[in-house]
Amino acid sequence: MPLRVKGAAMGDIKVALPDGSERVLAEGATVRDLAASIGAGLAKAAIAGKINGVAVDLTAPLVDGVKVEIITEKSPEALEIIRHSTSHLMAQAVKELFPQAKVTIGPAVENGFYYDFDVDHAFTPEDLEKIETRMRELAKSDLKLERQVLSKDEAIKLFRDMGENYKVELIEAIGDNTVSLYRQGDFVDLCRGPHLPSTANCRAFKLTSLAGAYWRGDEKNKMLQRVYGTAFADKKELDAYLERIEEAKRRDHRKLGRELDLFSFSDEVGAGFVIWHPNGAMLRTILEDFERKEHLKRGYDIVVGPQILKTDLWQRSGHYDNYRENMYFTEVEEQSFGIKPMNCLSHMMIYKSHLRSYRDLPLRFFELGTVHRHERAGVLHGLLRVRCFTQDDAHILCTPEQLDDEIKGVISFVNDVMGIFGFEFEMELSTRPEKSIGSDEDWERATNALLGALKDSGRPYEINEGDGAFYGPKIDIKLRDSLDRRWQCATIQCDFTLPERFDLTYVDADGERKRPVMVHRVILGSIERFIGVLIEHFAGNFPVWLSPVQAIVMTVTDNQQSYAAQVFEALRSSGIRVRKDFRNEKLGFKIREAQLQKIPYMLVIGDKEVESGTVTPRFRDGSNLAAMKPEEFVVFINEDVKRFK
Repeated sequence: MPLRVKGAAMGDIKVALPDGSERVLAEGATVRDLAASIGAGLAKAAIAGKINGVAVDLTAPLVDGVKVEIITEKSPEALEIIRHSTSHLMAQAVKELFPQAKVTIGPAVENGFYYDFDVDHAFTPEDLEKIETRMRELAKSDLKLERQVLSKDEAIKLFRDMGENYKVELIEAIGDNTVSLYRQGDFVDLCRGPHLPSTANCRAFKLTSLAGAYWRGDEKNKMLQRVYGTAFADKKELDAYLERIEEAKRRDHRKLGRELDLFSFSDEVGAGFVIWHPNGAMLRTILEDFERKEHLKRGYDIVVGPQILKTDLWQRSGHYDNYRENMYFTEVEEQSFGIKPMNCLSHMMIYKSHLRSYRDLPLRFFELGTVHRHERAGVLHGLLRVRCFTQDDAHILCTPEQLDDEIKGVISFVNDVMGIFGFEFEMELSTRPEKSIGSDEDWERATNALLGALKDSGRPYEINEGDGAFYGPKIDIKLRDSLDRRWQCATIQCDFTLPERFDLTYVDADGERKRPVMVHRVILGSIERFIGVLIEHFAGNFPVWLSPVQAIVMTVTDNQQSYAAQVFEALRSSGIRVRKDFRNEKLGFKIREAQLQKIPYMLVIGDKEVESGTVTPRFRDGSNLAAMKPEEFVVFINEDVKRFK
């Protein structure tokens, strides 16, 4: 479509570009025509467009006065379009290889895409290879993805005639009178789009795994087969991603947890309940001791609440109505009790145990509280999703005037702690969900308080609509690990509602009873989850201050056992977490085993060390240090701890 260079003629349209300039095009021009009018390079690179901020296909028509942006493979929106189009390509390949398969939904997701199929044949890894091969053949066929709009009745008839009953169900639930479809060759799918212009634009993809999924996520419905995949704009990005996936497998905390003898799970005990072995129990003890110290430094009081509380209390708090499906209940002497999923109720009871003055506030109650939450078996995942876990939970009760400083104080606390572990993090504000309690006014006050603290922090943040807690909005903090993955751990929740429900008050300077505000917050979150993240972040190579075993003393032969035992006792009495290996094995075997256990320091003792009264430290990466006296090694390792902490 040529650019009009002498002004608009009768029937021409004028559109605005992102830089503020305007283009005049002939009536009926499309996004593709606009790209061509700007330049041949852009026309070749274009994969979609945006009209007034809404993503559309290249074939979308333009009208006078709209603002248009061209989407290329380098645009932020491109990856979702590429992945969604590739999911259609996969569905087409599956239908050709397994004609009896019924297609359901196939969205783009954070790290790729998936498609769910209803098919009697159980997919295997070999099937994935066949599907992927057919996808590449279809991609080379350069099939155009063509949008078509039908009435609901026409679309229902089309898919019913094809035997695609899941698509019929989806269309029947749509409120609009028309629906859009996309065709590529003989394959047609229900979809809003937009999509790539051709299957040839699907150049870098990989099918990654298989899973089961209930139709519409409801376990009462039929179990479907889900095929996962990923796609990128080019092969270099795909290869880099696949390498990260392989590295993630090597770092899987479940695998390393077994190898390092940290924890286990047992069907005899029950799914989702962690059994901590000595190494793992030591690791969490180190973390918990660190937590207590950091909280005491910041003016928190340590408290402890019971594991079960009367069900009446959970009804008053709103948990019974809004969180009951995640709770466990029991009965004692015909009295119903709820096993706590959260620690806030006990902390409010502590607050209510005395008459409080404004001079007492803020009060900061901290508890390493063990909680139980019912999670479906299908979502349990090692330490990352369990049914029993310990939170570094705290509740701050303060005056409304103190609220801003308290929220900022928690953000600063998070920043300090994550810096110690080497984590960067992102923040988002999660707002009121549909299922919630409290007045509109209280929700607005709470949301504005969090928003103000976020703005003052100077850190970027996102808005996550409708994902707050049922009693208040929250700031969710997502860690970025060494593989650039995001993990939800810390959270800060602002709550005007529960203090109202539990009639929490303080006496103000004017002698009047006033209502405090409650801030619910965790720093590490679930200790179990955080340890899982730490294992994968460090690949099990914990810094010395965190390592359950900091050093191991090993002999070359039996001749050194007496001196080695003296060294072992000296280190242990100095507070070093030390093990010994005096077995009659080859030294190389002992060293390799210690390296597999990822112990930071190996102290090798041979005849030379016995004669000189020294030890020769060897780091887990294979590098050696100069021989030194045992007491010098104690100083050295303590300095190492200080460097990391």
